[in-house]
Amino acid sequence: MVQSKAKTVEEYLAELPPDRGEVISKVREVILENLPDGYVEAMNWGMISYEIPLKDHPDTYNGQPLAYAGLAAQKNYNALYLMGVYGDPRKEALLREGFERAGLKLDMGKSCVRFHKLENLPLDVIGEIIASLPPEELIAIYEKHRKK
Repeated sequence: MVQSKAKTVEEYLAELPPDRGEVISKVREVILENLPDGYVEAMNWGMISYEIPLKDHPDTYNGQPLAYAGLAAQKNYNALYLMGVYGDPRKEALLREGFERAGLKLDMGKSCVRFHKLENLPLDVIGEIIASLPPEELIAIYEKHRKK
């Protein structure tokens, strides 16, 4: 699965093969347990998205909600998109150190952490990263970069 046309998170999870659905569901639980108030869970960009609703911050360059994180089952791996890590060296260091402490290999692009199994993620570190950026701070970062 590369991009889903599911309209709800429940539809998205139901269309996944059971083994992948279980992994995505467990990571989703960690995200929801640690997600700061002000973000909402939605389906956007063909994946589960955690974002600031347009009603709370309508001024975006593309007219879409400001994304904070995303979770998806891709064709050959699962992906956790951490926009709060992208461009923040301190958060990236926390993520890298967490993987190292757990004895796990980090497979990461700019904001995408790729993983196959639940055991490939230090879930406590993922929870810390998710909890670490309130919506107000994400908006401030976005506005700072947008003015450049």
